[in-house]
Amino acid sequence: MKNLLKGFILTAVIMTANSNYAQDHKKVSVKVMEEAADIPAYRLINKPDGTCSFEKGSIPSLKHMNTASFWYSNKTEEWEKNAHPAPRKQYVITVKGKIRFKVSDGSTFIIEPGVVLLAEDLKGKGHSWDMVDSDVWERLYIPITENSDDLFKPDSK
Repeated sequence: MKNLLKGFILTAVIMTANSNYAQDHKKVSVKVMEEAADIPAYRLINKPDGTCSFEKGSIPSLKHMNTASFWYSNKTEEWEKNAHPAPRKQYVITVKGKIRFKVSDGSTFIIEPGVVLLAEDLKGKGHSWDMVDSDVWERLYIPITENSDDLFKPDSK
């Protein structure tokens, strides 16, 4: 019982000391966090004639995105490298690897870690891709929920 009483007294003393210490530091300055930088992104889109094109832009960091699930893949099948439309509106986040995407008019762009792909070319022949300097592509697929904003901001032209 004496040890229990000593424990309570010791706890009360420590709490009081910490409370007094905290009161002495009222002049602490707090720096406002700068707005986080945007993340580079490419968006695959369909043109009115059904061909696939892309836009260069960005998505804001630290923004909540409307998604319901995601999955990780490190496997690729040969058919995926041939022209195909996106199966759903989704973010594709490269974790490892460097990928060259090609659209209908032959234009290309590179996706690598730190660059987000928004796959929104849901119709037509779609896009194709091949690996650059590697035989590995590790990525996250994050479907965008229906009727949600993809948060993509195109670069000014």
